[in-house]
Amino acid sequence: MDQHDVMFRNEGAIGRITLNRPKALNALTEDMCAAMYARLRDWAADSAIHTVVIDASPGKAFCAGGDVRAVYEAGKKRDGSVMSFFRTEYPMNAAIHRFRKPYVALVDGFAFGGGCGVSMHGSHRVASENAVFAMPETAIGLFPDIGATFFLNRLPGQLGMYLALTGARIGAADAIYCGLATHFVTSRDHAGLLSRLTAGEAPDAVLAQMSTEPAGVSELATHREAIDRAFAGSSIEHVLMRLGNEGEWGGETVSLLKTRSPTSLKVTFRQMREGATLDFESCQRMEYRMMARMMEGPDFYEGVRAALIEKDQSPRWIPADLDKVSEADIDRFFAPLDAGEFTM
Repeated sequence: MDQHDVMFRNEGAIGRITLNRPKALNALTEDMCAAMYARLRDWAADSAIHTVVIDASPGKAFCAGGDVRAVYEAGKKRDGSVMSFFRTEYPMNAAIHRFRKPYVALVDGFAFGGGCGVSMHGSHRVASENAVFAMPETAIGLFPDIGATFFLNRLPGQLGMYLALTGARIGAADAIYCGLATHFVTSRDHAGLLSRLTAGEAPDAVLAQMSTEPAGVSELATHREAIDRAFAGSSIEHVLMRLGNEGEWGGETVSLLKTRSPTSLKVTFRQMREGATLDFESCQRMEYRMMARMMEGPDFYEGVRAALIEKDQSPRWIPADLDKVSEADIDRFFAPLDAGEFTM
């Protein structure tokens, strides 16, 4: 890791994390995750640090997720080393989830995949007008991991299932509506927010004064009834059938889902249903099993090839159709691992 990929500073009453790989859209590397985990442990024990704040260097991305290219290259070796990234990233997410001091994420740009992991598990998720959130993994032959099983299942109605399966991108108004973001503060006001937190003011009090309503209409609110009807289906096939009764929006959503990996859709559907009653640690153990099996299969590598390597945007999924993905195929993703289970 370049020592400047992620920067740590003690600034008054706050410990500040700044993601600083703007050319890579602040994508997380394994070394960055390890460094963040270690620093969170230090700050948890430091009585001078009242609040942790995470932000990113100026640009269009807060954090575009994990370094997918690096995971792709490691996975292509087929020697098991690819799982080292997840054994490092998942405990870091758990450290955020368990952190007993306020943890304030200033999301001023894209937060995809792992970018949601370093923000959603914290106590305060502050979106700006530039914030865009998504868990887009089904588009590259994966599933929403980094503890998304836990936080997406705690959204109202079927919004979590909708976001998990489609990978839809949502802005600040939607994030506030569904609870992924706790507050809205404009980008120009972030400096003032940081100044007050640095001076030792409590995040709840500061944000109560500085937070406003985001501009625009929540698309999730507009389509909420249709989302709840369709995505309450008993299977992904049932969801698609119900979407066919939801007019133009339903048809567009069907078209979107048909571009996703059939295996990913079936795995994600079961993940969300089974994860609805699990605690955070159980969700992460389940996700680790699923990820180990995904790294053995073809769709992740094909999805990355199509999206990031050759960029033809035409993945050839195996199998290519939902009806070719059996329940036995899906069972395997959730079965215990021969190499041992994940522990935090």
